[in-house]
This record gives sequence, structure tokens and C-alpha cells, in this order.
Amino acid sequence: MTNDPANIHADALVIDGHADTPQRFLDEAWNFSDPLGAGMLNLESARVGNLAAEFFAIWVEPKEWRGRFAHRTLQLLDGVYQQLRIHPGLMRLGLTSEDVVQAHRDKVFCVLLGIEGGHSIEADLGMLRMYYQLGVRYMTLTWSNSNEWADSSGDIDDPTVVHHGGLTEFGRDVVREMNRLGMMIDVSHAADTTFWQVLKTTHAPVIASHSSARALTDSPRNLTDEQLRAIATNDGIVMVNFYPAFIDAAWRDGWSATKAHRDSLYESMTKAYRDRGEPVPYYASMSADRQYYAEFLQDKLPLAPLSALIDHIDHVAQVAGIDHVGLGSDFDGFPILPEGLNSAANLPKITAALAERGYRPEQLHKLLGGNLLRVFAAVQAEATIA
Repeated sequence: MTNDPANIHADALVIDGHADTPQRFLDEAWNFSDPLGAGMLNLESARVGNLAAEFFAIWVEPKEWRGRFAHRTLQLLDGVYQQLRIHPGLMRLGLTSEDVVQAHRDKVFCVLLGIEGGHSIEADLGMLRMYYQLGVRYMTLTWSNSNEWADSSGDIDDPTVVHHGGLTEFGRDVVREMNRLGMMIDVSHAADTTFWQVLKTTHAPVIASHSSARALTDSPRNLTDEQLRAIATNDGIVMVNFYPAFIDAAWRDGWSATKAHRDSLYESMTKAYRDRGEPVPYYASMSADRQYYAEFLQDKLPLAPLSALIDHIDHVAQVAGIDHVGLGSDFDGFPILPEGLNSAANLPKITAALAERGYRPEQLHKLLGGNLLRVFAAVQAEATIA
């Protein structure tokens, strides 16, 4: 096997664990074959970056879509299916690990589906089963909001939110039903209490589709070393998030300090939607954040270095082991990428940086996609559905 990083990356089956691109299909009337624009992932950038498969996140903003979570979830799923319909020779839905491998052999981009936020099931196991039938193969138990049956890391310190001490009994039923279906349980965004109760309940490996290391950047969205080791013991996988606020403490502090100013810009940009009584699309807040950074912040807060992301990948690999780390970019889920990563086209830079740190070709192939394929297959092998 070659030791040249470019060849290592070109020979790998690269899978990314999380991208919020479906918002663009629905809200911007944007096609996956269109130029990127302000985005981070399209067919061309995937081709250049040798990205073979992507888990598209089906994420419903909980405030804008309150009372219509399932409706919005189905709209987003339909948006992905529309892309599959209009690009039949270029994109293919994957339902199993074997589908991913076959699509890669056929040189077709493999679309995988994951729900981000358990509020999408509206506390109904029937909805969970329906989403599985529609192709969803993982679900993040919470987003930044706690729901009726699981606590989130995003509001765990908010005294106005009803919390459950982790999972309710119904939450445990959700975990057991996901095991039965062969749907991967995603602990990204989960509160620590939820995390530990999930591991006590599941009999299948779990994933963290887009979480980094708390030991390096102290965010509740990141995982502690104890959690990293627990996921390894569970034979699961942690896919590292690229968002600068999760991988660079100085950038996180600088960005957080501007929140009030950014919120003011956001309110002015979204007033027309509010006046019409319409949900505010996610690209509005993304545009506001990018505009603020470009106009007021880029000279004061340089882009997070690529080395910060590599540090997190390396840390997870060292603590959890090389068999339990992967990539979970969160493309199109935040406004600004680290330095040198403009889109999926730049994924080979990650492979090159890891090779520079001594990672061998077989190790790189594992973290670029092999580990996720193993967990995907193992979860489906544990399923008990007919």
C-alpha cells in the first residue's frame, strides 16, 4: 500500500458522518449539482475530495417548527428524495453498509440519511418506524433542545426547561426500538446523563456523528475522555466535528463574545419572515453570521487552524483507539470552516496532515470510512426485525 497521502486518500472509501445540506435543497431551491455558493458540500466538491458517501442530517429547528416537527421532517426527506430523482446516475440512496461499498464500486455518490433530534418522532414509536422505512439509518436522540424523553447538552443548565435526569422510560423504549430496527443510536448533542443511560440500555454499538474532544475544547457538545473510552468499549465510533467553536478554545471564546451583536444582525435579517408569520430558514442565520465575520471579525479572530481539527482527531484516536474514530464534518451546519477547509474538496488535506503525524495507510483507511462501515454493519446485524 502506498505511503503517499494523496494516493492513500484516493484509495480510501471516505464517508462523512453528518452534513446539514438538506436545508439547502428545501429552503434555497438548490440542487446538489449546482455550484457551491456559500455552501460546503455539493457533487463536485465530493468528487474532488473523494467523498464517497454522506449522512445527510434531517434536522428540524425546534422553535421555528414547533407543532410541526414530523411535517418538516417529511419535507426534508422529500427534498433529499427529489435530489435522488433528478440525479439518478450520480446519486444513490444507501440503506446498508453493503450499499455504500457497491455505490463506491459503481462510482456513484451514496446518500445516507440520519435524523438530528429525537423531537422529530413526536414521542411516537410509530413515527420512528416510519422514518426507518423511509431510509433513516441513525437518529441523534436530541439536538440542542431536550425533548419529552431525553435531555440535551444544549439546555441542561436552563432552569426553565423540564429535564428527566437523562432518559425517561419511553426514552429507553426508543433506544430498544432503534436496536430492534437496526438504526444507529447517535449520542451527539446528548446530555452526559443521557449518554450514560443510553450505554446501559443499548445492546448494539452507538455513534457520535459529529462530536469532538472535551479534553481539548471545553464544550458540553464534546465528549469527555471517559465517554470516548466507553464508546470504544461499546465498539462504537466518534466522528469528529469540524466546527471551529468545538475544536479551538480561543476561537470559541472570541466567537461567543460577539453573540449579542450577531443576534442583532440576525433579527434585522429575519424581520420580513417574522412579519409574514413564516418560519425563518436556517440560511438566514448562517448568512448573518458570515456577514458579521467578514465585516467585523476576520481581522480580530483569524480562522481556526487546521491543526486544531487534527488535534481532536488524533486525541480521539489515542484515547478511544484507531478503530473508533471517524469524520463528522457537520458541513453546512455552521457558518465558517477552519483554515484551509473551504469545502469537501479539501478533505485530502486532513489525510495529509494525519499522515504527517505518523498515521499509517491502513489506519487512515479505517478513520476515513472503514470504522463507520463496521459499526453500520454491526448495528444492522443486531437488528431483530423480520
